Amino acid sequence: MLELPQPTLALADLWHRAPRPVRRPAPVARPVLPEIQPIAVPQQVQPTADAPCVANWARTEAEIEQAQRLRHDVFVGEMGARLSNIPGTPAGLDRDIFDAHCEHLLVRDPKQQVIGTYRVLTPMAAARLGGWYSETEFDLTRLRPLMPRMAELGRSCVHPDHRSGGVIMTLWAALADFMMRNGLDTMVGCASISMRDGGHVAASLWEQLRKSHLAPIGHQVQPRLPLPVEDLDSSLPAELPPLIKGYLRCGAKVLGAPAWDPDFNTADLPIMLRLEDIPARYRRHFLKDAA
Repeated sequence: MLELPQPTLALADLWHRAPRPVRRPAPVARPVLPEIQPIAVPQQVQPTADAPCVANWARTEAEIEQAQRLRHDVFVGEMGARLSNIPGTPAGLDRDIFDAHCEHLLVRDPKQQVIGTYRVLTPMAAARLGGWYSETEFDLTRLRPLMPRMAELGRSCVHPDHRSGGVIMTLWAALADFMMRNGLDTMVGCASISMRDGGHVAASLWEQLRKSHLAPIGHQVQPRLPLPVEDLDSSLPAELPPLIKGYLRCGAKVLGAPAWDPDFNTADLPIMLRLEDIPARYRRHFLKDAA
């Protein structure tokens, strides 16, 4: 099996040592957005009869910790990730410098257990923080004109007992509602592919996607620590992970070649979904007000 070279910089160091992101995006002909507040999802959001679950936005530290505990269970317990937690983080939580600036979306089962989560970084929060999480992995310069109406999705995970589809549909319905209510039109994030095989599947998926779902050059980004795809077998008949497949069905584009995240042992593909690109059948489901 091919041994990947060790990175010259840990990804945790890139935030401090890479060129600092511009704090104020380039001016665009759009009004200044008001401060965004978390928006509660109606309690009747239940996408399937056999998987009743509801979504809400965390409003307390205790609720955020529930999301962080689920993330830790999935990323560390299931995936074997090496987390770079901020000092003082209690055992069993996944917590970084971005969490305090994000909105945290939770999906609960009938017993009120958190079984799914996303975190969302809004334009106002990114401006306060000085940049986006994705900028630790990619140069987002070409996305700068989109940033005033762009939300970043991250740390998505679903409990292993609830991965039949209902939870992710509930999450997406809540995210669509959030975007519409707050006047946002673009979602970006990093979709992770396991590298337990050394990266060959990730290289093969990139070979497929660059031919079929690559964004126009004006929206493409560059990885700071590229996956060395030229040294990997990119000819495997690999199947897309369900989450990435769902994004693409909804109209998402891949923004460029994958970055290598050695801490999570994943190849991360930059993904962008604009509301205007969502197919009509999904717009009717997720964007009822725009149908």
